[in-house]
Amino acid sequence: MRLDGRRTSGNVDDRRRSGGKVASMGIVGVIVVAAITWLMGGNPLDVLIGESANIFQQSNEEYVPSAAEEAMATFASQVLAGTEDVWNQEFAKVGRRYVPPKMVLYTRATSSGCGSASSQTGPFYCSADQTVYIDLSFFDQMQNQLGASGDFAYAYVIAHEVGHHVQYLLGTLDKVHQLQSRLSEKESNQINVRLELQADFYAGIWAYYDNKMYNSLEPGDIEEGLNAASAIGDDRLQMEAQGYTVPDAFNHGTSAQRVRWLKKGATTGQLANGDTFSPDYSAL
Repeated sequence: MRLDGRRTSGNVDDRRRSGGKVASMGIVGVIVVAAITWLMGGNPLDVLIGESANIFQQSNEEYVPSAAEEAMATFASQVLAGTEDVWNQEFAKVGRRYVPPKMVLYTRATSSGCGSASSQTGPFYCSADQTVYIDLSFFDQMQNQLGASGDFAYAYVIAHEVGHHVQYLLGTLDKVHQLQSRLSEKESNQINVRLELQADFYAGIWAYYDNKMYNSLEPGDIEEGLNAASAIGDDRLQMEAQGYTVPDAFNHGTSAQRVRWLKKGATTGQLANGDTFSPDYSAL
């Protein structure tokens, strides 16, 4: 991506130098973080076990980020600024005001409006405080563990979480959460897939208009994003983790679905094409 000279966002809270120091969160906090991890396709047991060993420990050491991490922090702030520019424009087209989210950069652990979180949680959006949370080490994991590297792949992750903020502002997020409380686990997972695929679509919308505004995309960028979307599909992650898939447990979408909806947003730029809730589930 071409981001040289682009502004950084004023909505970034950089907590990395706190050394991952957080207050004890108690059992309720552990449960909240485990639930977030489950929603993101992770194993809640990793949190329940890992938190007891790590997150409750406090560190008085000042965290000193590497030069590469500092560059990634600047990159993340520039991408967030780009989402602000795009969504300000798109909301204005329909006579609405876009209120941008905040982004918290942290290392190891932090507190959020949705409870305490650790690097094991992965990037997430918390609607309670309208904030995106990212431990930048996740991008190293994308490269080393998932084989999903590249600046646009990392930008896609940020834009996807901002997509959830767009859903919050439009009322979609609250409607889905209210509906999920009345559904079976299988049905709840399926509607969560629809929610996540729409966030992928919104990430594509951002890419489309960011490129129109700033000529930001370079050859191969979209392919990097599609590769990342494929790498984090539920079917692929389950197959790699356990050797088989459990479709009823999918909550983010298959690799093919995630690629399809990201590509749809990135190639059409038409918000009207982002209805993931009306089609039959098998047609997603």
